[in-house]
Amino acid sequence: MGKMKLESLQELYLDELKDVYDAEHQIVEALPKMANAASDPELKEAFRSHMQETKNQVTRLEQIFEDLGEKPARKACKGMKGLLAEGEEYLDARGDADTVDASLISAAQRVEHYEIAVYGTLRAYAECLDHEEHISLLQATLDEEGQADKRLTMLAENVINLEAARH
Repeated sequence: MGKMKLESLQELYLDELKDVYDAEHQIVEALPKMANAASDPELKEAFRSHMQETKNQVTRLEQIFEDLGEKPARKACKGMKGLLAEGEEYLDARGDADTVDASLISAAQRVEHYEIAVYGTLRAYAECLDHEEHISLLQATLDEEGQADKRLTMLAENVINLEAARH
């Protein structure tokens, strides 16, 4: 495998956009499985509502590609593939429902934190590159990822982890 050659921040920006575009597509496939595996109704709803947000995030990325004069393209996101593979171990888990739900939250939060890191970096690149129109699109996604993470934390700390600890 050849070494990647990056000559500019613009090239890196585009490469990272392709990577996260793939990551979002992977997440679109994973969220319904997570919703089905969850027992807690609020957790199921959190996964389902984040599914629509994720589809909107894909659309925002497509807007950015279009603005750059690029066709939306995916570069295999190995990081997301690994995170989702780890999380899949919990999809078929058996046992206490609250403990299984806690495991799903753990897996989902790993994904959220990865996305928060990526979108924060992309927003910083957009700022440096004077892509003013991209900054608000990336910030909207970053805000949604932060809210999804907070929602999962609230569910874990106020309900699910407490119930799981009783078993």
